[in-house]
This record gives sequence, structure tokens and C-alpha cells, in this order.
Amino acid sequence: MTRRWWALGALMICMLTLGLDGTILNVALPTLATEIGAGTSGLQWIVDAYILVFAGLLLPMGALGDRLGRKRVLLAGLAFFLVSSIGAAYVSGVGALIAARALMGLGSAIMTPMAMAILPVLFAPAERARAISVMAAAMGIGVPLGPIVGGFLLDHFWWGSIFLVNVPVAVIGMIASALLVPESRDPRSRPVDWLGGLLSTAGLVLGVYGVIEAPRRGWSSEQVLVPLVAGLALLAVFVVWERRCPYPMIDLGLFGRPRFLWGTVAATVGTFGLFGLLFTMPQYFQAVQGADALETGVRLLPMMGGLVLGAGGADRIVARIGTKIPVAVGLLVIASALAVGATTQLGTSYGFAAGWLATVGFGVGLSLAPSMDAVLGELPPDQSGSGTALTMTLRQVGGALGIALLGSVLVSAFASRYSGPGSESVSAAVVAAAHSPALLVQAQAAYVHGMDVVLLVCAGLCLLCAAMVAVALPARPAERGAESRHDLARAA
Repeated sequence: MTRRWWALGALMICMLTLGLDGTILNVALPTLATEIGAGTSGLQWIVDAYILVFAGLLLPMGALGDRLGRKRVLLAGLAFFLVSSIGAAYVSGVGALIAARALMGLGSAIMTPMAMAILPVLFAPAERARAISVMAAAMGIGVPLGPIVGGFLLDHFWWGSIFLVNVPVAVIGMIASALLVPESRDPRSRPVDWLGGLLSTAGLVLGVYGVIEAPRRGWSSEQVLVPLVAGLALLAVFVVWERRCPYPMIDLGLFGRPRFLWGTVAATVGTFGLFGLLFTMPQYFQAVQGADALETGVRLLPMMGGLVLGAGGADRIVARIGTKIPVAVGLLVIASALAVGATTQLGTSYGFAAGWLATVGFGVGLSLAPSMDAVLGELPPDQSGSGTALTMTLRQVGGALGIALLGSVLVSAFASRYSGPGSESVSAAVVAAAHSPALLVQAQAAYVHGMDVVLLVCAGLCLLCAAMVAVALPARPAERGAESRHDLARAA
């Protein structure tokens, strides 16, 4: 095995860290609702604080890696993520945990684009699809490990232990990356566009804050409209600034390349649906089906197994028929499975959920790896950090909006069927209705209704995206001297 495949193993550990952290938190949401008194809005912000900082700072950190060296920045990000995870384990209260999660998001924003940006440097186009599939599978492995490890920790230790599990994985990732990953950078020296990073971060935070607060305050309230309008205005200013800045963080011309544009759209929509599903299903398993945290992690395994299976075969399919069909079919599979899931009723068995969850995972794996291969194939080697960060930013924005918008839909649908004690979340309702069987059934039925509405919304969006990809995404890249670009990247 050559050095570049060993280096890929080191990058896989970095992605494993991210997958592990994300799903541990999703399983812990019901526990946090009762242990530290977090309502639905608080739970959303515990998740979104990480995602918003992550998404907002990916662009400047991707550009920073291009300038300073991607390996160096990757190691710094892993170190920061390690320290902030330790901090998150020992905070108390909802506000403090939200702040700690924001710091963890900063660490992830430093390291994540580097892990993907190094792939075009290590692998020629003929091998890149397989490398991306392996990376997607690594993240898929981290996703089922998160619920299982998190469930075990929650059953035997205090809730802060779910963050300490990041420590050994991050340490191993640092050692492996330091020894195996080669250094690479943009040979040109250009300043980092910090103003662009500030504008994008502020715009995202304000916009999603308005969406999260809308169900509680109303869409027409000043507390919702002001941040929404301000966030959109800042993002508009960000776009104008990027067009005029002499050294922009992002090359807006990338969106004129169909494979970059539609690969990014497909990955973003897939992330939107996956984040929404992972926000609703742990609460369903625990509050409705009576599972504990560990059992909830085990019940999510079919989806993660399907993801690994779909990503594992995607590179061979792409090599034979190109990108268009696997991405479109993958999105169609996701939409169909989510639509089936939207028929769930209060008495539906777990076997039914396992079947459609596995199918969703397969669709995600089948579509995500080819869409990311299409994106990376369009990036010049000197812009692999900033270009990858652009796509990952849009994916994370899709995830943040997925949690905010779908969380808002869930709250509204739940409130339309349940107005008893503990109506701020299904976990609180279950606790409040513990001595009233009729009220408990009403709360559980209301949550299932809300979950079905969320799944149906996700299914419709994925179906629409599948149709657009089938029409607009080129199956293969245009011949633009890909091999010579790869040679230049290796020389750098």
C-alpha cells in the first residue's frame, strides 16, 4: 500500500471524529432536555450553535489552509477541537453548553475543509472517487458508533462524558496526520478575506435565529422579522463584497460550472434531510417507543449500515456510468424511503422504521460520494481548500436550516395536536404526563404526527432535487487537462 493510502487512513480518523461527535449529541438530546432543562428551542441551539459557527467560518479557514499549509491547519483544528471538547464536558446549564458547542464548531471549521481539500492533492481523478467513498464510509462508521458509545456513556456516566470520547480519537488523528499526511499549499501568497467570514457568519446566525424563534414568537413578530431581514441583508452584502474583493474567499465563477453547482446542490439537500431526520428520530425512539439512550443508538444502526453500503459501491458505479444517475437515483431512494416513513403511526413497530431507515442511509451513501467527487473534480489545485470549504459551508447551512426549519415545523405540528403540560417538547410532555395514560398517549400521538410532517417535507425536497439533478448534472467532467492539474498539485 502506498503512502497516499496510509495518509487517507489518517484523514479517515479526522472524519470519524466528526461523525462520532454529531450523532452522540443527537442521541443525548432527550437526556439534555430533562437533565439541564432544555426545551425544543434550547435543543436546537445546542445543535445549531456548533453548525452555525462551523458553517460561517469554513470559508475563511479553507482559504487559510490554502495559504498557510493544509496539514498545518488540519493539526491546529484537531488540537482546538480536542481542547473545546474537554471544556464542553464540564460546563453546566443550557447557555454554557451552547457556548461550548460554538467553540467546538470553530475547531471543526478549522480542520474539516482540510481533510477533504487534501484528497485532490493525494489522488488523481481515476482514484479520487474511491478515496471519497472511503471518506464517506469513515464518516458513516462514526455515525453509528456515536449513538452506541453515547448510549452506553449516558447509561453509565453523566451527560458530559459524551464529549470526552472525542479526546482519544482526536489524539490518534493528530499523531497519524502528523506522520502520514503531506504538506500542501497555494504557491501564491494572498491575504485571507476576514471581512467576508465575518459577514457570512453574522448573516447565518441572525437568519437561523429568526427561524428558530418563529414558532414561539410568531413569524410576524419583531423578534423574528428583524434578525431574518438583517441576516439576509448581511448575506447579500457578503455576495457583493466577494464580487468586488481583490482576494475573495470564494470564486463565484465556480457556480457557473454545472458539475460544481449541481453536485453542491445535491449534497446540500441530502444533508438537509439527514440532519432533520437525526433531529426527530432519537426523540421518537425514546419518548414514543420507550427506548433508552443505548437502545436508541442501536435502533439507528440500519440507517448507518445502509449509508456505508451505498458509499462503498458508489465509486464503481461512477466509473461505469458517470455521476448523474447515481446522484439522481440516490436522491430518489431517499425521497421514497422518507415518504414511507411519513406513514408511521403511534402503534407502528420498530421493524417498519428499520426498513425505511436503512433505505434512507443507502440513498445518502449512493448520492453523497458521487456528488462530492463532481465538486472536487472542478476545483483548481491551488483553491482546493477554499473551494471545498464553499461546498461544505452550503452543506452545513443546509443542515442548520434543516434543524431550524424542520424543528419549527415539528413544534407547530406537535402543538396543533397537544396543548397539555410540558408542551415545549415531547420529552417534557412525557415526563409531565407520566401519571395520566390518556395525556401520555395524546402527547406521543402528537409527536408522531409532527415527525410524519417533517419526513414528508424532506421527501418532497429530495424528490424535487432528484428531478433537477437528472436534467442538469453532467454525467462526466469536460476535458480540461485534469491530469496536468493533478501533476501541478503534487508538485506544489
